[in-house]
Amino acid sequence: MNLDTVRQWLDESDRVLIGAGAGLSVAAGYDYGDPVRFAELFPALHRLGLRARYQLIGARLPPDLLWGYWAAHVTDIRFGPGPHPVYERLRALIGERDHFVMTSNVDGLFARGGFDPGRVFTVQGDYGRYQCETPCTRQTWQSRPIIDAALAAYDPSTGRVTDPAAIPSCPNCGGEVFLNVHKGPEYIVDPYLPAGRRLQSWLAAAPADERLLVLDLGSGYNTPGVIRWPMERVARERPRGRLIRVNTQHPEVPAELGGRAFGTSVDAGVLLAELTAPRLP
Repeated sequence: MNLDTVRQWLDESDRVLIGAGAGLSVAAGYDYGDPVRFAELFPALHRLGLRARYQLIGARLPPDLLWGYWAAHVTDIRFGPGPHPVYERLRALIGERDHFVMTSNVDGLFARGGFDPGRVFTVQGDYGRYQCETPCTRQTWQSRPIIDAALAAYDPSTGRVTDPAAIPSCPNCGGEVFLNVHKGPEYIVDPYLPAGRRLQSWLAAAPADERLLVLDLGSGYNTPGVIRWPMERVARERPRGRLIRVNTQHPEVPAELGGRAFGTSVDAGVLLAELTAPRLP
């Protein structure tokens, strides 16, 4: 890990595009594969043989068990108190540099970490909103009220929401609802399109020879077309564009970028702590 090169490339950049995948939130402690944290939060599901949050993605469960899980999960990862140090350090590292964020993470940690929400394109949605499963309307709603209501009726010993009235339904048609995240063709992307258009305008606003630094944090191969490959494409399209990839498992960078790219397998949290630590004289 060459901290001096990272600092130099940041200092030489005209602007910074941050691409963030699940690995960045893993570095912040939100690991969907962590069996220890899963057992702590979801003892009833653990007794049923489940061991990690990723096993619940797309799972078909009875509504009371389903919303028991999602109420506890979303409260933990989306509505936790205050910012997280990993994201605060990233914000401090960027400082006053002109920047934009594109992330597949749906946990709202960029905004909580001090980033301008108007400069964060959450392409896969946000746990902070919910929608009709049909969907009967293009409208989406703030999820905090339904999550709080389900959590208030949640019994950790059974994993279930004990009050049927606390199981959410569509305010428009009364049908099933889910969080406004990309899990299938029913996904309503509308709330996030304005930020996507702002990102497109931001990228198009500068000359082709600008020194754009693409900082790719934690994007792997589960859904490479969402963050990983677009970040490579942006760097490739600019003759003076550079790419730094931080990924514990897949730090590889395209060979055709040559000396304009490098990758490191250092944990993003460790890297950001080193970069923002006071420098000795």
